[in-house]
This record gives sequence, C-alpha cells and structure tokens, in this order.
Amino acid sequence: MTKKFTSLSDLASAFGKETDETTNKQQNNDQSLVYSTADGRITQPKSVSVTPSDGYAKVRRETKGRKGKGVVTITGLGLDNKALKELAKKLKQTCGTGGSVVGEVIEVQGDKREEIKAVLEKRGFKVKFIGG
Repeated sequence: MTKKFTSLSDLASAFGKETDETTNKQQNNDQSLVYSTADGRITQPKSVSVTPSDGYAKVRRETKGRKGKGVVTITGLGLDNKALKELAKKLKQTCGTGGSVVGEVIEVQGDKREEIKAVLEKRGFKVKFIGG
C-alpha cells in the first residue's frame, strides 16, 4: 500500500528527518504586511508615545485657518490622551465655551487666556503665554 504525503514535513519524516514547526512558518517582520493567507489579518502593535513636557504649558491665541474665529491652544503639557481630555473638559467648563483635543494640543474656543492660566496653575503647571 502506498502512503500519500500531504506536506513536505510528512515526506521528510518518512526519510527519517525531523522537522521543526517553527521553520515551516515564515516569520515575516515586514511592517507593511496587513494580511497573510496563513494567519489572516495582521495587526501591528500600536505604540502610544507622549511628548515629554519641558516644564511649561504654552498658551497661545490662534485665528489662522479658522475663518477669523479665535481659539486658545494649550501645548507642552506632557499628558497622555485620557488626561488631556479630562483637563480639556475642566477648562471648557470653567470658561463656559467649547473646545477639543487635537493630537497633544487642547483647543478652547474664545479668548479666555487668563481663566485658562488660573486653572493650569491651580493644577501645578507653569504657564507661559506665546505670541500676542
């Protein structure tokens, strides 16, 4: 009776060679790989990095790209995304305005720099006004 071999490892074992399962699976370290027929969808581990603070929270009033509407941007806090959103919520409630978190920058609508400075100093940040 003839034995049928379904894979190369079966053929190698018939001749007395031992095979290692890890060598059969190719380890692909290509960062652009998104799908493999053997493994399915490949997800890359997401690395979250927070830019360290230089010790100063920079508060700046901007109107550029906002059709003349003024917003106050706060940068250089050195906080992770969750803490930034929490701080932005507190700032918006204190100022009574809207705002958002874009990347590592908190944007608060309107010109409320003095109120923002008071809240940030209360939380232990050194505040520096940037620009006019």
